[in-house]
Amino acid sequence: MRTVANHAIDRRSFIGGSDARIIMGDDPDKLTRLWREKRGEALPLDLSDDLIVQLGTITEDLNRTWYERTSGHTVEDVQRKVRHPIHKWMGATLDGRVQQTGAVYEAKFMLPWNFSEEAAADKHMAQLQHNMWVISARSAVLSIITGGGKWVEIIVHADPLYQHLLLTAEKKFWRCVQTGETPHLFGIETPRPRLEAIKVVDMATSNSWAELAVTYLRTRGAHGDHELAKADLKKLVPEDAREAIGHGIKAKRSKSGAISFEALSSEASHASIQ
Repeated sequence: MRTVANHAIDRRSFIGGSDARIIMGDDPDKLTRLWREKRGEALPLDLSDDLIVQLGTITEDLNRTWYERTSGHTVEDVQRKVRHPIHKWMGATLDGRVQQTGAVYEAKFMLPWNFSEEAAADKHMAQLQHNMWVISARSAVLSIITGGGKWVEIIVHADPLYQHLLLTAEKKFWRCVQTGETPHLFGIETPRPRLEAIKVVDMATSNSWAELAVTYLRTRGAHGDHELAKADLKKLVPEDAREAIGHGIKAKRSKSGAISFEALSSEASHASIQ
């Protein structure tokens, strides 16, 4: 039977998905503590009294069962420990892998207030991209149960740019673990998560939507006429003309050859052209 001490020693030998979130985060104290844990200078935090963490642990089996029942897919490799084939200091303990698609499966419990799919994906993006990189998966499934009795499935695709930034940050952190140099926040502004659009939203109850929709419909025809007239006007400007003026508008050619238009006052439109 594995003891807590043995588990801590095991986790010191690699960077895992939950570590990636701290490395890509904005809390210097958490980053320093993680660095000390990896160097064996501090024990991992005891989360046995953290209710949210324990709720996540307790609901993992239910979460997986609900996902399988709803999606029709099967989750395998539950709690499988893996290492990257080249970067041996990169590892992951998988919640599972979707048998039919090969996607990383990740189960989470989240509080219902202020919950949004975008915020959830952003919060767990580092962990998902890390785990996808470790096992060469092209996508991940985030299966979320909220305290409000809601289940949400979010599909996240592998992002090469994000993973490049993630690998850069993790390499620097692991170098600090090996050399003893104190790590600093890397200040990497990561790309926004790309989500798969899976729902249709009825905006009929939004007053702002209604007002803007009326404006859109009212101006759509005029906008089309405007763009068409502008394109035809550009064709009429002589190639050797720097400016063309008449009937209340002025066309001006830039040094690059692009033509722009502006409306003139009535006095300017009747002025003589030099």
